Amino acid sequence: MTQPDPAAHLALLPDRGVIAVEGEDRVSFLQGLVSNDVALAAPGRAVWAALLTPQGKWLADFFILVEGARLLLDCQRDQAAMLAQKLSRFRLRAKVTVRDESQAWHVHAAWGAPPQPLPGTVAAPDPRLPEAGWRLLSPTPLPATADAAEWDTHRLALGLPDGARDLEADKTVLLEAGFDELSGVSWTKGCYMGQELTARTKYRGLIKRRLVPVRIEGPLPAPGTPILRDGVEVGAMRSGRGAIGLAQLRREALAGPLACGDAVLTPAPPAWMRLPETAT
Repeated sequence: MTQPDPAAHLALLPDRGVIAVEGEDRVSFLQGLVSNDVALAAPGRAVWAALLTPQGKWLADFFILVEGARLLLDCQRDQAAMLAQKLSRFRLRAKVTVRDESQAWHVHAAWGAPPQPLPGTVAAPDPRLPEAGWRLLSPTPLPATADAAEWDTHRLALGLPDGARDLEADKTVLLEAGFDELSGVSWTKGCYMGQELTARTKYRGLIKRRLVPVRIEGPLPAPGTPILRDGVEVGAMRSGRGAIGLAQLRREALAGPLACGDAVLTPAPPAWMRLPETAT
């Protein structure tokens, strides 16, 4: 068996699950439901997409990878059963099956040097940022060179959201969480559930808050801790680790310092994030 390049970081992500979507209508079925162009998924090419409410609010997001004649959705493990159930409700006459196969797969993230291909592994570059590395699905755990905490620190430094840890079901709008800049939305593929609000948010410039990396001085605030600027609440803490985290902030609060519990936060928007010049 070929082993991963020792210069690469490869971590098992036990909090990730897998949903299998099979059948001749698998692409067209998902195409009408999720935010991105499912037809772009191919062997070695993943697509990042979200399932929204009819009102255009986030419910779940996942990577779509191709394994032969089926699609594998790399998703948050504790959302897999819910997501499979919700997708199944839309099957109607479509020739498609949807199954939670989280017990059959192990999800990994790799970053740094490219991982070498392993037999039976489904792999593709993370479509959000080149620095994010690769996604790998395997029937057995791969020999890790890092752990999930190291991956978490890496993705926080890049400003990448991690499902329900950073996004709020029935509340978060995709463009608040960087789905536009991070290639999580198609503006050309046609209709999907929740498209109207997503398009209106973009073309009318209605983004009032953003999910932004923050540097933390002091104890790590718990998720949901209110963030204050001059005594006025301007956002809330989301996930974090050590001296870095993600915070949901109003546009006018994207310059620090900000108070959050016993800590001081300094927003650190990444280079990929497009922000209006007035956001000071």
